[in-house]
Amino acid sequence: MTALLVAAGALVGAPLRLLVTRWAGRGGGDPARGTLAVNVAGSGALGVLLGTAAAPAWVLALVGTGLCGALTTFSTFGADVVRLAEARALARALAYAVATVVLGLGAAAVGYLLAPG
Repeated sequence: MTALLVAAGALVGAPLRLLVTRWAGRGGGDPARGTLAVNVAGSGALGVLLGTAAAPAWVLALVGTGLCGALTTFSTFGADVVRLAEARALARALAYAVATVVLGLGAAAVGYLLAPG
């Protein structure tokens, strides 16, 4: 049953990540903005979920592992940093890496602290 809940959450998270990344990259924009957005949003949502003391196991599987796991993406983040470094945009690559880590951890912490319960 848990695997089905994770899969159901991923059915929402993965397409949502694709849509946000495409939206961020429209008109020649940098798709890394979309990756940053989904990683920060997913970190915040997971922080809220984990900070909610009464969250049942099935919600953790559906939303935490499934939706947030498919929405956020470490592999694309890594590929974006490499792509920027290969383009000799080293300052942007470093700023993006630092921003992703700091904002992601910050969003998770704020979500956790603001969670009910």
